[in-house]
Amino acid sequence: MTIPRIYSPVALEKGKLCVLGQDNYKYLKQVLRLEPGDRINVFDGFGHEFAATIKSFTANSVAAELGDEVQTSGREIKITLGQALPKAGKMDVIVRTAAELGADLIIPFTAERSVSRIALEKNPLKTTRWQKIAREAARCSRSAQITQVLPVASYEKMLACADGQDLKMIFWEEEDQKSIKDILTDQTWENAGDVFIIVGPEGGLSSNEIARAREAGFISVSLGKQILKVETAAMAIISIIQYEKGIFSITSRRKNDCL
Repeated sequence: MTIPRIYSPVALEKGKLCVLGQDNYKYLKQVLRLEPGDRINVFDGFGHEFAATIKSFTANSVAAELGDEVQTSGREIKITLGQALPKAGKMDVIVRTAAELGADLIIPFTAERSVSRIALEKNPLKTTRWQKIAREAARCSRSAQITQVLPVASYEKMLACADGQDLKMIFWEEEDQKSIKDILTDQTWENAGDVFIIVGPEGGLSSNEIARAREAGFISVSLGKQILKVETAAMAIISIIQYEKGIFSITSRRKNDCL
């Protein structure tokens, strides 16, 4: 049986006793039917993962003793996804696939043509849901790092988060000069370690939004002639970047650049 991987929100340290909460109790005790003495792996989302042994079960928690640290592969680059709010339900898919593909940070934002709007009072609930999806994606994909999902931001606030990034690309279906291949194979960006990408909503980004992004240092980029659904676009873009420079690349460029 594959050793189960469990997330701990508390920083981990070898030899210490780690207490896992009620959700993990149900999963380990009731679903997997594990017992004291069984082995699990525990990761904290900060690049640390430990082999552990279950010591005891209480009514609502699990105590596990941490053993040796499990060696995990660091991410070659840091990817931030600025994603315009899509129609209801699609953001769940985008968060899950982006997290599985190694995005470090996701910033949902409201674009001019976003059909979906999230009321201010519901923003924390949505963020909590998306963060939970990102944690589950890290567990399933065996990543030692968890993608961080920020609350829904305005377009201006999202752009401001890109300050200091090495490479900033905004994807626009009307761009006919530069493709993502042109940028990623350009020696100018060969050593870019921080990549910030912006993907629009179903109706695309307006020319005004593109102009404001260019003023903030973004390069407008095309994915080519094929038009992709919004939930497919983010997945394709991150996959291409990871193939060229990140976790799917043969050539290592950086070592353990973690959030």
